[in-house]
Amino acid sequence: MKNRYAVILAAGQGTRMKSKLYKVLHPVMGRPMVQHVMNQIKTVNLNEIVTIVGFGAEAVIEKVGGESKFIVQKEQLGTGHAVQQAEEILKDKVGTTIVVCGDTPLITDETFKALFNHHEQENAKATILTTKVESPTGYGRVIRNDQHEVERIVEQKDANEAELAVNEINTGTYCFDNQALFQALKEVSNDNAQGEYYLPDVIEILRNKDEKVSAFLTPNDEETLGVNDRVALAQAEKVMKKRINERHMRNGVTIIDPDNTYIGPDVIIEQDVLIHPGSIINGNSSIKSNAEIGPHTEVSNCLVGEETVIRQSVASDSQIGARVNIGPYAHIRPQASIGNEVKIGNFVEVKKSVIGNQSKVSHLSYIGDAEIGSNVNVGCGTITVNYDGENKFLTKIDDDAFIGCNANLVAPVTIGKGSFVAAGSTITKDVPDDSLSIGRARQENKEGYAKKLKNRKKD
Repeated sequence: MKNRYAVILAAGQGTRMKSKLYKVLHPVMGRPMVQHVMNQIKTVNLNEIVTIVGFGAEAVIEKVGGESKFIVQKEQLGTGHAVQQAEEILKDKVGTTIVVCGDTPLITDETFKALFNHHEQENAKATILTTKVESPTGYGRVIRNDQHEVERIVEQKDANEAELAVNEINTGTYCFDNQALFQALKEVSNDNAQGEYYLPDVIEILRNKDEKVSAFLTPNDEETLGVNDRVALAQAEKVMKKRINERHMRNGVTIIDPDNTYIGPDVIIEQDVLIHPGSIINGNSSIKSNAEIGPHTEVSNCLVGEETVIRQSVASDSQIGARVNIGPYAHIRPQASIGNEVKIGNFVEVKKSVIGNQSKVSHLSYIGDAEIGSNVNVGCGTITVNYDGENKFLTKIDDDAFIGCNANLVAPVTIGKGSFVAAGSTITKDVPDDSLSIGRARQENKEGYAKKLKNRKKD
């Protein structure tokens, strides 16, 4: 196999995006566009990747820095000029170089592999990845001769009427003989409508030298979509969503309404998981077998155990055990660790807390900065009072404790094993094991007093 290299073009500002965010960092299904390109192209067994950056270079390098070398294109003078920036790294290399745009997140690794293989089998100096579209407006046209050989690529603004009618387009992805590429780039001029150095001009230069130029036609035109504005970004999101959902369904996941289910590219889902409409699962989440997610549930960067059910709730950056029942309308905030067979009920918020096996927090409670043992019952309206305005403090509830409704546990405080806290109590001191703690104001009934108040209002 020949040596293989890649040049990723990621220097454009993307003014049509109308955004402060650097163009290729706009996410598609939660992952930056340029990262999609990088992940797919890495599978081709490349010797080296060079990414050309410009506007927002620091942000791009931060995202994908460990996987590529970077060169800054200080002036944006066209795609040909951009590729020239890689000359100092690649000019003496022997092999095949692929040039791909960082705003084409939908091209698959299968297409990249097929393009490389076609180029090398044809022994071509250049191979263009092309496709046919119904409406080619805005794209460079691939012009062939009577023998159906590629002669040149004509940009939209430089095309005549006959050339504008061609529906085979240049996708902006190419394979080149590396040394032929950099030699031809020296002959590219900027004598065109834009005053830029076009990379497609290399094709005509090579043809004029009787070098072989080939084209690899991919039948899937949506795969080659270049994202230049928010409309195209939404289209890419839709295609990527469908691709991801279909992959999971073919692997044994039931997605009731794929059009309204959003699963990130890094999510792992085991067989026989059921996902209801309106669910969003993203980040590095992992959902174990027979779990049930949704409807209208968001899970981000969570491990969800087998047979766990999460309904109409939000969970992030947490570990959730097996056979747990969460929701509806619960909020599992970061750094929660929930054991097996736990119940987290409606309008319960859990933050940076450990909840042991078979414990229950069934209704309307806030559990923050807490360690709760196993088989604990936390009554409705219970609050762990963890914040004094400056610092957070720990509430600890040992195994088999029972917390009555509407209890305030003022941290730092420990509720001992097997203890009871009476309903309506405010607990400020530790409770020993097997104790009953009552922290209420004394009730006093003044008979007839309410009647006096009513009469006073009438007067």
